[in-house]
Amino acid sequence: MADVLRHAGRTPGNPDPADPVQPLLLAELSLRVPRDRRHCLTYETLRAATTPLILNGMSAHHAGNGRFRNPHAMPPAEDRWLRDRLPFFWGMARRGREQVSVPEGHVLARSEVEAGLQRHHNSDSYTWLGHAAFLIRLNGATILTDPYLSDHAGPLNRFGPRRYVPPAIAPAELPPVDILTVSHNHYDHLDLATLKALPHKHRTTAVVPLGLGRYFHHHGFRAVIELDWYDRTEQNGVSVTFTPALHFSRRGLFDRNRSLWGGFAYAAGHRNLFFSGDTAYGPIFREIGEKLGPFDTAFVGIGAYEPQVIMRNSHTTPEQAAQLARDISAKRVVGMHWGTVILSEEPPFEAAERFRRGAAAVGYAPGEADVMPIGGTRAV
Repeated sequence: MADVLRHAGRTPGNPDPADPVQPLLLAELSLRVPRDRRHCLTYETLRAATTPLILNGMSAHHAGNGRFRNPHAMPPAEDRWLRDRLPFFWGMARRGREQVSVPEGHVLARSEVEAGLQRHHNSDSYTWLGHAAFLIRLNGATILTDPYLSDHAGPLNRFGPRRYVPPAIAPAELPPVDILTVSHNHYDHLDLATLKALPHKHRTTAVVPLGLGRYFHHHGFRAVIELDWYDRTEQNGVSVTFTPALHFSRRGLFDRNRSLWGGFAYAAGHRNLFFSGDTAYGPIFREIGEKLGPFDTAFVGIGAYEPQVIMRNSHTTPEQAAQLARDISAKRVVGMHWGTVILSEEPPFEAAERFRRGAAAVGYAPGEADVMPIGGTRAV
């Protein structure tokens, strides 16, 4: 029987009186407090609350009925199904399978990948496998993030966008993984074909958001831990904290927001790393920096941002990704979620240069903002 654990309900710390009022959220919160207690909810009390807010024993990102939501009021949606979304998805059905001209040096040869891994074998390091998948070595533990390593980001590994570059390492060839973290249930992050192919599952602890544990139990993982935002677990000498993000979850027609989404902070000794998952930009990242920072390295999503009318509430632009890293007090920032599979309308390799410029604009030196080749390894 799999050891399925659930960490939930931890109060997230001290409020920040400087946080702006979120009018829509305040209205929702007041409705969730019993009528005979609403007189206690003053404007200033609500204004001082932070994300995720805790009132009446429930976090603001818990919407009830087994669903989740973003705790900050997002910009109102301006897209329309017939005008914006239908043309976008129709176009993506074609563009997601197009041939892409890949720049020289974007993907390292297998011999170079192996040489980099060997060079950093006994030190804290990270290797970009493509998209949001990293192989991280921290305090002697091996961590694998969001391993989408199969051909398609879609159902049955036959539908949906097709990756235009191979992963740096095939799933079956990965070294034993101590900690597997998955940020949310979208097909380019929770890839069931990769989960099925991963070796050594008996020794891997899967750390996932609330509502995702069943996928890992079904695919043979013995230890599965579900976390709520700001919950923490200690595994193999590494502290893993699940962090807030502004996104959504969905794999089918009727499961929207039935599981949580977020990012991760990994701490061991004097090292501290941050993985953003998929997210829009917002004030929650200053809070993450105050609670868990500063960070040595932040892995942030820089791709899948066009058209903005559709993407702005779920993904950062390259410039916002750089600002996000500044907000959490990251000394070094690494771009991810680009250069692997077509998920949006911007040119496939535009994100890299925009990210470099955006990072420079917020004060990162060239060596502090990294756009890695797939298969590249860096020291932490």
